[in-house]
Amino acid sequence: MTTADFPEWVRAHQLRVEEALDQLLPAPTLAPSRLHEAMRYAVLGGGKRMRPLLTFAAGELAQAKPERVAAAAAAVELIHAYSLVHDDLPCMDNDVLRRGKATCHIAYDEATALLVGDSLQSLAFQVLADPGLAADPSQQLQMVRTLAMAAGSRGMAGGQAIDLASTGRELSLPEVEFMHVHKTGAMVRAAVLIGAACGAALDPNAVSRLDRYAKFSGLAFQVVDDLLDVQADTATLGKTAGKDAAQNKPTYVSLLGVARARELAHELRAEALEALGPLGAGAQRLRELIDFIVVRTH
Repeated sequence: MTTADFPEWVRAHQLRVEEALDQLLPAPTLAPSRLHEAMRYAVLGGGKRMRPLLTFAAGELAQAKPERVAAAAAAVELIHAYSLVHDDLPCMDNDVLRRGKATCHIAYDEATALLVGDSLQSLAFQVLADPGLAADPSQQLQMVRTLAMAAGSRGMAGGQAIDLASTGRELSLPEVEFMHVHKTGAMVRAAVLIGAACGAALDPNAVSRLDRYAKFSGLAFQVVDDLLDVQADTATLGKTAGKDAAQNKPTYVSLLGVARARELAHELRAEALEALGPLGAGAQRLRELIDFIVVRTH
């Protein structure tokens, strides 16, 4: 159950990561100005910032310094934004709408969008490598490694490859889960673990429980995404509704149907909450976020 001040916490931390991103992204007056303008277009002023919120919540559990978590959350969001720019390209999902406005390659052009994604990815690692993000340099190096693995072929990029290869095919439930553990879940896991790494070292059991929480939260996020794709309209989503069905992609809804997919989202929520059980009051924001993930409308 969420507390009364949770919506205000969400708004405050969405603003905090927006400010961090605004400061980290190159000014559009700097050459090459068109590329820098497009980078800012792709990142600023939109999105739920769910991954940064998870980073902030895990940072609170580890009693991390807010400025450290803000930088880490921005790095996570830069990777997410890069993935959206590339996913929308004609060679991928070929979409024209993202976060309620034209996708980057429509607003600019394909070549610029490709370079935007490349530049956002490298900026994320630049931010994460800046001195002082963690108390221990070896801990900071592990944060860089966590993000790199989550974004690469063993994580998000690999999940996207599986997604593209699965279009028009019927997958089993374990196959759909495997795809989304990589495509969506890897970056959710990274967001949580990197946020926790900004603070005091947690014992291995606590880290393991955070990892379990992140796995179930990432899958729940994807199940709800699949539900919204068939139940919400384009204006509400800020992206093209019904796209998965139109492209004949295997989803939790196409496999299970709406009612069972909704049940699964709530089962995953229960698993995520169970994982947090012994972590006490410090994990309250993480508990509230899994509720937010499951009941969201966009």
